[in-house]
Amino acid sequence: MLAALRPLASETVALDVALGRVLAEPVAASRDQPPFAVSAMDGYAVRSVDTPATLRVGGESAAGRGFEGRCESGMAIRISTGAAMPDGADTVVIQEDVRRDGDKVVVPAVATDKNIRPRGGDFSAGAILLPAGRRLDGVALSSVAASGAAHVRAIRSPRVAILSSGDELAAPGSVPGRFQIFDSATFGIAGLVASWGGIAHRLAVEKDDVDAIARAAQSGLDDSDLLVVIGGASVGDHDHARPALMQLGLELAVEKIAVRPGKPTWFGTIPCGPVLGLPGNPASALVCAFLFLRPLIEAMLGRDPHACVATRRARLTHPLPPNGPREHYLRARLEVDGEGRQTVRAFEDQDSSLISVFAAANALIRLPANAPALPDGALVDVLPLGAA
Repeated sequence: MLAALRPLASETVALDVALGRVLAEPVAASRDQPPFAVSAMDGYAVRSVDTPATLRVGGESAAGRGFEGRCESGMAIRISTGAAMPDGADTVVIQEDVRRDGDKVVVPAVATDKNIRPRGGDFSAGAILLPAGRRLDGVALSSVAASGAAHVRAIRSPRVAILSSGDELAAPGSVPGRFQIFDSATFGIAGLVASWGGIAHRLAVEKDDVDAIARAAQSGLDDSDLLVVIGGASVGDHDHARPALMQLGLELAVEKIAVRPGKPTWFGTIPCGPVLGLPGNPASALVCAFLFLRPLIEAMLGRDPHACVATRRARLTHPLPPNGPREHYLRARLEVDGEGRQTVRAFEDQDSSLISVFAAANALIRLPANAPALPDGALVDVLPLGAA
């Protein structure tokens, strides 16, 4: 699947709309931060050689409005946290340690460089603050702003078209037919795409008609970087998705996978772009979206596609039976016990159609093919999914 994709081009993005975007270039500082030595406390800027003494208050340095003169011998300058150090002063005595009477202030002995943040103490001009490939969260946006940049070069957001087909599907909010269910998979996949940095385009749900599905697929890829087709890929009489794509010149790279749930997952390309086929069961589609769709989006964003499917180890809170011939991903709850250990509990019912189980899960337990029975307390591989 990854071999069919390449990182997308970059574009210039304004900082106030860059949340969630991925940097195409490093962000470097345009100047030192702080750009001058500043006080770390409220107090008085003085010359250390003048202390201890009773000094004359000669002015004030406030944040954004520094003292324009020089701190001469026998002088103290009132200073606020974050304000620039006056020329001539080399230390700050905090206000709790002084006694002021009118324009006089009694200060104790104080060493040089006390309570001062030096110029460039955070970073220097030219320093790389964020590397290429970093996703911009709130903290990263703060770093970009501190660099002085109002714009960044970011990888273009992958455009993902999502197509589901089936006479049994009704739109949420409509009155379903007697034998219909509400379409939930396209909304779930679209939400995941958006949360992973893509732009999702839900196409109109097509009925079980090969020509209609082919037209919708062609239209979807004309404006997208990847087409995701949900359902219609099994071997039943009414599974028309793959035959529809064959009309458009589909070349299959993956016909099915040895994964449970999700065996019907497939991947291929047509002349206008790549296509990922996901199972029709919503829970199966969501599992395989985490396993395959997310890495594809990461690859298009120029990031490591393997990092998002890296597992960690956790201890079972109950035994598990032996696994069958397919790798099995169990919807589960990952928690931390009273001793600080990560524990995981698989939900009892793992039917691939159960959305309610997935909504309560925050992890998937990965069982290798033909894994033996596991006792309570055994270590297993777990793929975290985020909050649930």
